[in-house]
Amino acid sequence: MTVETSTQTTDRSRLLELIKELAVVHERVTLSSGVEADYYIDLRRITLHHEASVLVGRVMLQLLDDAGVSFEAAGGLTMGADPVGTAVMHAAARAGRPIDAFVVRKTQKTHGMGRQVEGPAVSGRPVVVLEDTSTTGGSALTAVEGVRRAGGIVQAVAVIVDRSTGSKERIESEAGVPYLFAFGKDELGLA
Repeated sequence: MTVETSTQTTDRSRLLELIKELAVVHERVTLSSGVEADYYIDLRRITLHHEASVLVGRVMLQLLDDAGVSFEAAGGLTMGADPVGTAVMHAAARAGRPIDAFVVRKTQKTHGMGRQVEGPAVSGRPVVVLEDTSTTGGSALTAVEGVRRAGGIVQAVAVIVDRSTGSKERIESEAGVPYLFAFGKDELGLA
């Protein structure tokens, strides 16, 4: 095993450990999709954590690289995707790669520049839509639509944790792009 592969394995293992320890909450909740669940995966406890956020960037960048996804910018629907995009941007910068981050508003602004996608322009550029976790795929699809209206060329949707509730199938069908995830709910010990 090379040093690089060892570091990648260590990053992934440590991030999984932190997700299990800090982000999985076992209680009845209503998700943003309206679906009720017996657990909640609060990935803001990960994406905004001093150690975990660095790992998020490296693990997500590696996930995209392993899938052969070429992109120049990464981001998604505010607020869940904001720290994920920033983490990927910083991990890429540490690796000497110029990847920008962007933020997608739920709706286009009616004032100022009237933009829905904030940050460096995505028009004509290959981009990745990110999300922390997905239940129905709705947030990612809203982001894909906004990015496409802004001229971005969406290469894939990537999430940290997939809840195995149909997001992959819906996004691949409706958006026509690959759906990637770093961890499935089975890896978190969730039924």
